[in-house]
Amino acid sequence: MNETAVCVGTFTAVKTLWEVRIHKINEELQKEKEFRERSAGRLLLVWEERAALAKLKEKVINEDGRAILRIEEEEWKTLPSCLLKLAHLQEWQLHRTSLQKIPHFIGRFHSLVVLDLSRNSIESVPKEIGQLTSLQELLLSYNRIKSVPKEISNCVNLERLELAVNRSICDLPPQLSDLKKLSHIDLCMNQFTSIPSALLNMPSLEWLDMGGNKLQELPDAIDRMENLHTLWLQRNEITSLPETIGNMKNLSTLVLSNNKLRNIPACMKDMTSLRDNPLELEVTLPPCENEEEEEQQEMFGIEFMHVYIQESLKKTGNVETSTSGPSPVTNATE
Repeated sequence: MNETAVCVGTFTAVKTLWEVRIHKINEELQKEKEFRERSAGRLLLVWEERAALAKLKEKVINEDGRAILRIEEEEWKTLPSCLLKLAHLQEWQLHRTSLQKIPHFIGRFHSLVVLDLSRNSIESVPKEIGQLTSLQELLLSYNRIKSVPKEISNCVNLERLELAVNRSICDLPPQLSDLKKLSHIDLCMNQFTSIPSALLNMPSLEWLDMGGNKLQELPDAIDRMENLHTLWLQRNEITSLPETIGNMKNLSTLVLSNNKLRNIPACMKDMTSLRDNPLELEVTLPPCENEEEEEQQEMFGIEFMHVYIQESLKKTGNVETSTSGPSPVTNATE
């Protein structure tokens, strides 16, 4: 009886020992398998990055002494980190690539002068964009951007900013007024209901497009944009203009077609860009003598607005002001 008990106990101990050994062997085999898979994955990733880098290098051209990455109508939803090996690039031109996001490593491209990512599917701008202190042009029109990061104000050499047709942007951070060299801004076809205060404090701003937004009025302080020479405000909901607009001596092009204006300041008697507004006065002009005259739309617009202003001043009994008021601020049409 004792011998049987010893035999059973020995068998159980040996069985347990072998089970432990088998378990350890299986663990080692599993670890070895995972290691091989990771190694294969890393190797595949290395090869993919090499292939991507080779493909990117083919897209780099030298133009006017500038290294440019130019990609048109190819599928690049994301940009690989191997792009960092091309950190010497001075310009990116990526159009219609379905790019969904600007990589966070963008800030390491310190030589970038132009970043043109127009006509993609970008939804946000990373704060690292502010590290591009050499950047002169930031072109992000025709994307899906919803807001503008304040870090753009750190791009101290920025001269041109385009955010047109993103359809969701409704404001700009006030910090953007720190951009002392910014002269050209395109914000058309977004959701602005007023002109951002940052724009009123930009000393170098010369060209501004805010057409196709939801502007209802212009600020009285609009004349603080004293260097502005071109202002596009077509297709908004503007009902009136502040008298201070007459103080903008450098303003030569002001487009206000397709708004809700009913009256205009007398100082703007030669304006031709007020077409398609429900002006209250009914003004008729003598018929044109020939078809060629009818085709001169700009001159027709000038004459119309001149007569309109004259009639408006007569109505208010202030005819003489038309000859002594400020000089016309615009003579352009849309």
